[in-house]
Amino acid sequence: MTLALENARLVGRMIVEERRRQEIEAENERRAKELEEARQLQLSMLPKRLPQLPHLEIAAYMKPALEVGGDYYDFHVSEDGTLTVAVGDATGHGLKAGTMVTATKSLFNAFAHEPSITQFFTQSSQALKRMNLRSLYMAMTVIKVKENCLTISAAGMPPVLIYRAPSGTIEEVSIRAMPLGSVASFPYQQQEFHLSPGDAVLLMSDGFPERFNERGEMLDYARAKTVLQTTAAHSSQEIVDRFVRDGDEWGGARPQDDDVTFVVLKVKAVQCTGTPLSSAK
Repeated sequence: MTLALENARLVGRMIVEERRRQEIEAENERRAKELEEARQLQLSMLPKRLPQLPHLEIAAYMKPALEVGGDYYDFHVSEDGTLTVAVGDATGHGLKAGTMVTATKSLFNAFAHEPSITQFFTQSSQALKRMNLRSLYMAMTVIKVKENCLTISAAGMPPVLIYRAPSGTIEEVSIRAMPLGSVASFPYQQQEFHLSPGDAVLLMSDGFPERFNERGEMLDYARAKTVLQTTAAHSSQEIVDRFVRDGDEWGGARPQDDDVTFVVLKVKAVQCTGTPLSSAK
């Protein structure tokens, strides 16, 4: 009788453990499905084609991490030929980040035509704040290019790097500001620059400079400046390819910790002959 009772308890534990194993497998399958749905949603938000402009050569790249984040890039060309470029990085992971990307995509479509980037940021931030998305924000860099005139503004993103072909130097544009949706009103600022033939402009998320290798060492932002300076004479696509290759070589066998996004603009020709803009707010 004692043996029978012990066997019954053993069978009972086995049944409980099997049920729990099945529950864990079901939860893992559900989570994998959710992540894949978020990944596909994230990718579906990206432009299907890059703008084709006579004076600019454009390349873009985005690779999600295994744990889906919320990187995003987009383009808009106005009737007067002004190109607007956005690179964003949503907080959070999975479907939550996908929700923020979807909302930002809609706001970009609605406000990208605004001549002022700061006005676009203010309107978008207020709209996201009203949505009450709970600790979900969108860091973003937006630039506008019209002929040889470049305008830059940022909200919680890495610096924009500009390779100056005449001098062979890198200009780093860092604008400190709160991510969109974090506060109802923030005094966003923008800066204006003059572009010359051969100049290259790099926008990126923090997935490249903050990528870790197998020893836990971070790639850092100085490496991004070095890569741009050594590859700026090449095409925009070749510049992007070099960044991707260097990041993968640094990471080695360690999976990406975050999404990686690049947008590179290379100036092919200058169309306007007006007075160059100074680097002023």
